[in-house]
Amino acid sequence: MKSIFISLLLLGALSSTAQFKKPVTIQIKTPQAACAECKDKIEKFLKYEEGIAKIVVDIKKKITIVTYLSDRTNIENIKTTIANLGFDADDITANEETYKRLPICCKRPEDGGGPPKKN
Repeated sequence: MKSIFISLLLLGALSSTAQFKKPVTIQIKTPQAACAECKDKIEKFLKYEEGIAKIVVDIKKKITIVTYLSDRTNIENIKTTIANLGFDADDITANEETYKRLPICCKRPEDGGGPPKKN
């Protein structure tokens, strides 16, 4: 009887771990992420999204690296979230209302934005 109980317990443990998917890591082009303020804004906003495990914004390469759980979110949701924050994300254009409220350093070059100039 004990061996049957232990066997069922092990079988249950194995089947429950098989349901979890491995985290997926993606790179999203965020061309406006050019300063520490942009980086902080994107990282702070994304960390509250469900399914996102890790966020790294590389302001030199202008990409955002996101590790997420594919059973809780997907790449389109992540891109849309970044766009709703006011930043372009790959092929998704930033939300115009939130884009207008961004600091000048976080705006597109054609709108006078870009990284701060070094003297």
